[in-house]
Amino acid sequence: MSTWLNISAAAVITGATAFWILTDPSAPITHAQLANLDGDVKNGETVFNIGGCLSCHASKPTKDGGETIRLAGGKGFPTEFGTFYAPNISPDKITGIGAWSTVEFANAMKHGVSPDNQHYYPAFPYTSYARMTLQDIVDLKAYLDTLPTISQQSAEHKLSFPFNIRRGMGLWKQLYLNDDSIATIDQASDAVLRGQYLVEGPGHCGECHTPRTSIGGLQYDQWLMGAASPDGKGRIPNISPIDSGISDWSEADIAEYLASGFTPEFDSAGGDMTEVIENTSKLPASDREAIAAYLKALPNGNTP
Repeated sequence: MSTWLNISAAAVITGATAFWILTDPSAPITHAQLANLDGDVKNGETVFNIGGCLSCHASKPTKDGGETIRLAGGKGFPTEFGTFYAPNISPDKITGIGAWSTVEFANAMKHGVSPDNQHYYPAFPYTSYARMTLQDIVDLKAYLDTLPTISQQSAEHKLSFPFNIRRGMGLWKQLYLNDDSIATIDQASDAVLRGQYLVEGPGHCGECHTPRTSIGGLQYDQWLMGAASPDGKGRIPNISPIDSGISDWSEADIAEYLASGFTPEFDSAGGDMTEVIENTSKLPASDREAIAAYLKALPNGNTP
């Protein structure tokens, strides 16, 4: 009996040790990597717009109108795992991210790790932001630091067991977090490569338009082919260049849609897409054209 108890105890200890190692919230970006990068506020605003930060993190204005951009968060995102709440990302040093260093911000964006060394949940789309350049992240932080400071405590997520155990996100990251390009496009032009970066990286388009596995990872073999809405209401459309997607749309059609919200059929964007259009309409025309070029250049059948 004692032998079996010893074996069982050893197995438990070994398993616990392996779990602890595999779920370690690593934050590998160092100050040295950012030492020669200066923040460009103007480009940071462009990154802010393509990332749609305002759509998720904007709080309700005050009764007198308040500031133009209030990033106090609070918006809820119901999913099958529970409800996630967008945090305060204003420059407030107590309730926002004003006290974060640029290195801490970069590790949050690219590795989903908080300044206090905790895993973030992928409702924060760091699985896409992992593909961003460090320069764009430094620029984004520089822009965020210029925005109004809002003192408002972030709401706690309401998640069911076992999803409320943050440490377990380390195992999830082992499966789904990397900075590899998603689609393979032969002889891609500069415009297509720029569009690929915007769509797969800061634009995080696949986070909504790609179906997920039962544990919330993106199914890259169905990249941009549409997905069920996380709140269980309706379906997010297919934006890949196949028959059930946007095969009939030209690059000019896509670029126009991203600028005005009008489809080739003279319909207009609705629902959450109206906020996306509000953001993409602020991009340089060349970036909207690059996104269109990438979407139309995806391989037939859309297999990465």
